[in-house]
Amino acid sequence: MNADLRTKAAIILGVILLCIFGLTCFHKGVDAKSRFRFPTSLTQLRENLGSRINLGLDLRGGIHLILQVQVDEAVNSETDQVAERLKTLLREQDIRFESTRKTDATHVQVLGVPLDQIGRARDFLQGTYGGDYVLGTLSGEQSGLVLEMTPAKMARIHQDTLRASIQTIDRRVNALGVAEPVIAEHGRGEWEILVQLPGVDDPARVKSILQSTAILEIKLVQDGPFPTESDALGKYGGILPPDAILVQEAPGAGAQTATSPQWYLIDRSAVVSGTDLRSARAEINPESGTTYQVSFNLSRDAAARFGPFTERNINRPLCIVLDNKIRSVANIQSRIDDSGRITGTFSLQEASDLALVLQSGSLPASIKYLEERAVGPSLGADSIRAGFTAVAVGFVAVVLFMLVYYRLSGINAFVSLLLNLLILMAVLAYFGATLTLPGIAGILLTIGMAVDANVLVFERIREELRAGKGVVSAVENGFDRAFTTIFDTNATTIIAAIFLLAFGTGPIRGFAVTLTVGLVANLFAAVYVSRAIFEFLLSRQGAGRPAALSI
Repeated sequence: MNADLRTKAAIILGVILLCIFGLTCFHKGVDAKSRFRFPTSLTQLRENLGSRINLGLDLRGGIHLILQVQVDEAVNSETDQVAERLKTLLREQDIRFESTRKTDATHVQVLGVPLDQIGRARDFLQGTYGGDYVLGTLSGEQSGLVLEMTPAKMARIHQDTLRASIQTIDRRVNALGVAEPVIAEHGRGEWEILVQLPGVDDPARVKSILQSTAILEIKLVQDGPFPTESDALGKYGGILPPDAILVQEAPGAGAQTATSPQWYLIDRSAVVSGTDLRSARAEINPESGTTYQVSFNLSRDAAARFGPFTERNINRPLCIVLDNKIRSVANIQSRIDDSGRITGTFSLQEASDLALVLQSGSLPASIKYLEERAVGPSLGADSIRAGFTAVAVGFVAVVLFMLVYYRLSGINAFVSLLLNLLILMAVLAYFGATLTLPGIAGILLTIGMAVDANVLVFERIREELRAGKGVVSAVENGFDRAFTTIFDTNATTIIAAIFLLAFGTGPIRGFAVTLTVGLVANLFAAVYVSRAIFEFLLSRQGAGRPAALSI
């Protein structure tokens, strides 16, 4: 064997050993030392293989959800904020008015503006909201102005709400540790989100975490507690102060009894909200020793507001509101800068889930479940069996054809096909790519492309032999003539697969991954390895005799 062949043999052997090592000797252990495990039995080999290849939802099982974001809630929230913000802005401009109110999802009125200030108020509102709202004048008994949200502003809110919901759900799913989830926009114009979670064994918990809005607010308590809502309203003659709202305690919170949750009159505006959180974590409640609480830390900006606020309100009650329910109420005993806690009868999982939701941020709007499908492990096993049966049948049929049509040279094609599949699976294992049913279809297409490359080479060699060339010259010229065609065919298909990978979602990406890797492996196996095999076989034939080739 000459030096060139020895170099090729070393490269090919190194690739084979690297692939076998990646597929058989890694195991998902609990620590770094246990992740490498050489298989000593068929059971361990199967366990290591299953540990190295990530399976998609259609193979592993899990849940498939289609969610609809209630984007109109975000529009309502926007006009609520505008109505509240206008009170401060108009006072800062010394513009007199009686009240501001939202009349519907897209209209905000400023009532009781004196006639001599209408012009100045109009100019101010036009400069502040002119790009997003159309300004009009109220007619009738009360003088004032009205802001109407433009369709463009509404469309932006809808799109931003959908995008923020996808990002929040993605953070929550990643925090749960779900491998290779699919979270993407679904449908057109219906504000839907596709969520696929492979391997999830507790779909009820996941759904609860995904749909929780988890709007956290810290507010000052003005009055209470009251045994019932009617008692609170009765104290104020049925008319609450304009800057206050009535809120009920959540189950298991505060001082409520099992049969009579209490009510509090609290500030309408919050001094700190969920967006001000820097971190949240679950821990044991030191007061009970058996239940859990959620401790949180505030951002620097929030702490700068919260410290002076608590200092001004020492000995007054402060409440933590989560999803419009009071979780805890306590008197401010000293200045509080950057931390707090949410107490209640939480279990460890409930506290951990709440901390996860708070850490990932609140949803900008609620979500509605439109579709839910569970893919059980048995269905996944059936899919795996059917998919790999298809690959095996296709592989055997191709090999038999090559052996019959190209005689002993068909063994060369068999070896290159086998190496192609080995490299493909090893790359999936090394990079942690996910194998799906469309991915198996990509493997089948790769087999077809690999056979096509072998056929091109073999036919070029046969053409050279029919032209009277010697075997060695025919092999060299056959590979040289076929290489350009093989490279062009594979390169153009790889470019198409890369576009599918970049712009596709879900099943399309699974197909593109295996096709791209398989085609790159094909250039190595069908050209480099196949040529090395021919050169090795020809070098083993005795000197002085004309070389022979079964093709």
